[in-house]
Amino acid sequence: MKQYFAWLLNGLVLVFALIGLLLTAGFVGVKYGWTNVAGMAELTTAAPGSRMTERAVFPWAQGPEWAALESAIIKDSELINRASAITDVPARTIVATLVPEQLRLYTSERELFKSFFGPLQVLGNQTQFSWGVMGFKPDTARAVEVHLSNPESPFYPGPQYERLLDFSAADTGAERFARIANEDDHYYSYLYAALYLRQIIAQWERAGYDLTVRPDINGEMISFGRLAYEFYYSQELLEYFPR
Repeated sequence: MKQYFAWLLNGLVLVFALIGLLLTAGFVGVKYGWTNVAGMAELTTAAPGSRMTERAVFPWAQGPEWAALESAIIKDSELINRASAITDVPARTIVATLVPEQLRLYTSERELFKSFFGPLQVLGNQTQFSWGVMGFKPDTARAVEVHLSNPESPFYPGPQYERLLDFSAADTGAERFARIANEDDHYYSYLYAALYLRQIIAQWERAGYDLTVRPDINGEMISFGRLAYEFYYSQELLEYFPR
């Protein structure tokens, strides 16, 4: 009997020793990063254009919202590429600013998505506080027009762009709204957005920085900039809007 209890005691001591060893090893591993693996955050914060970023699978690209949005964007590919060609802003950069705005509408306006956006695979076109498919603010639109024709402005993109937004009607406010909020033709929505991007690029170029392929420049982890970055370097819609 004494020998039995001695074996039992020795066994318990051995078990607790092994547990202590495993806990110690785990603590050391965590402390020195031996257990670290690349998760989603690491993939999405990789350097622009890296293979890690391109291989990442993003949550927003899963589900019915992206499926509907992808089809809607493809329908407008000719308009987007036309705005890109006339402003010298890459089409994929324009789309990178469109994707966050439309996903916001798709997820915030659930009933509209279920009854309209999703089934018809169309873009959400705003007509109140923000306008058009890009969600352009009226004040921002007017600022784009001013910077376009002011060589003294730090946002002035160059003389070749000055006449792109010339008005034909006396009531410029009504014409501006009709252009950007047009439900049947989104060209001016893309043109205003592309010119805004061209002006931001021009401002940074004067400071010595090239933002041509930096859609994330204003972004943080959870922001429109982050989503724009993820789309730009993803594999989505590359056939229509290459990098």
